[in-house]
Amino acid sequence: MPGNRVVARFRDGRTVKGTTTDFLPTRDTLHIHTNGTVDTVQLAELKALFFVRDLVGDPGRQDSNEFDLARTVVGRKIRVEFADGEVLVGTTQGYQPERAGFFVVPADHDTNHERVFVLRASTRSVSLL
Repeated sequence: MPGNRVVARFRDGRTVKGTTTDFLPTRDTLHIHTNGTVDTVQLAELKALFFVRDLVGDPGRQDSNEFDLARTVVGRKIRVEFADGEVLVGTTQGYQPERAGFFVVPADHDTNHERVFVLRASTRSVSLL
């Protein structure tokens, strides 16, 4: 099925991997297609939605939160600490504290994550760098 490859990480620790064609940050739900089934996902239940290069990834890889100084940075640098202690550093072009979510492009260009939609309710702190 065509669409965006995504990994939905829920606030309760669950993970769902698949594809979606109907994600909009302003909607309450999206549908994730996985192995012939379709899951309806409530955005309010998510920690973050990871748009990925491939669904397998490299489970042993440790992503870096450091910017490659040889690359041009587009957007504002941001540091997100999730309620579970995970930290994501990257850039954003649309962070507004009053919105329910925002996109982050990870600082690590070699990560499997192309961009991440962070749900504000799942964060402990957000700071512009």
